[in-house]
Amino acid sequence: MISVDAHRETVTGLLGNAPVLRLPLASAAGLVLAEDVLAGVSLPPFDNSAMDGYAVRAEDVVEAPVTLPVADDIPAGRVDIGKLEPGTAHRIMTGAPLPPGADAVVMVEHTDAGVTDVRIFRTAVPGAHIRRLGEDVVEGTVALSAGTVLGPAQLGLAAAVGLAEVPVRRPLKVLVVSTGTELVDAPNPLRHGQIYESNSIMLASAIRSLGCEAEVVRSVVDDVDEFRAAIEPRLADVDLLVTSGGVSAGAYEVVKDALTGQGVEFRKVAMQPGGPQGCGRWNGVPVVTLPGNPVSVLVSFEAFLRPALLAAMGHARVDRQKVRARLTESMTSPAGRRQFRRGFYTHSEGEVTGVVGPRGGPGSHLLASFTQANCLIVLPEDVDSVAKGDEVDVLLL
Repeated sequence: MISVDAHRETVTGLLGNAPVLRLPLASAAGLVLAEDVLAGVSLPPFDNSAMDGYAVRAEDVVEAPVTLPVADDIPAGRVDIGKLEPGTAHRIMTGAPLPPGADAVVMVEHTDAGVTDVRIFRTAVPGAHIRRLGEDVVEGTVALSAGTVLGPAQLGLAAAVGLAEVPVRRPLKVLVVSTGTELVDAPNPLRHGQIYESNSIMLASAIRSLGCEAEVVRSVVDDVDEFRAAIEPRLADVDLLVTSGGVSAGAYEVVKDALTGQGVEFRKVAMQPGGPQGCGRWNGVPVVTLPGNPVSVLVSFEAFLRPALLAAMGHARVDRQKVRARLTESMTSPAGRRQFRRGFYTHSEGEVTGVVGPRGGPGSHLLASFTQANCLIVLPEDVDSVAKGDEVDVLLL
């Protein structure tokens, strides 16, 4: 058997880095910046008022209360700004350019709000309520660094410094295929011995949640020729093929039968659930093959596909948050395998560690218990039992 870490490294290396493309800001949310981008303008691009009020010279209001004539009115967006003469004030709005000669802004709340003349009740120090040119970002400097995930604030900054588009790692296109003659697509009626197909729904949803694109081929029967005919024509348009089912050691393992000797290696990974795995290239396209039981599919996604896809799209943080927690009950694990158990984690305010309890048994078919879980409890390969109250590693979902 190969270790979980070794298989993860192989899968991550298989994908490499996604191509770079330039996208409009409106289409780049959640993607990762591929290159540093420079500010086209400074922020603020000029000295401006931080308040609605009056632009003054501080020395003219040092003996407040004073009355000054209002020589000009400056709304935000005005571009023809005249000089402030000594002994006068300009009424000014938030964001409007500071007139030459002014060195302070008096808040309107500290005046009588006059239009022709203004009564100012408080003194002002030089620089009061002024936003200075470039105090946030300086023109020509790096506004956003490569590797930045483009959320609302980052996209807002990109727009503010004059960018219309950004270079990002392209979302990967993934072909998701579920296999098994026993599978039926809902709402068609089931016959005895058949089950409803769910793996492709889970996988496609998980893949799309990362910002990738997912195309789905459901319920391919256990026939090598039909499998190849259904999949090969689609490979030219995708970055990755992910299959579920058909990779174990029994008969009718269609994925294993179809791809053995075609550039895909099948292996046993030292984990529970999800031991049967495979990866490689088929017709030049990266392939990751997963077992067929639904819990194995989701655990395999968390252990291998999620970090690989995130890394390929440029994310620096690809792992789930890991915490330590005390068990609420004892657990056992198969020796020599890393066990991933569904669990529910609770952290109490003021506690150093939280507590966690398993949800459902270790069986890879127990999908309902996954819906009640918010974490995976991870028991390492050299542990075969843990007692109530022992601390364990927990991956928060």
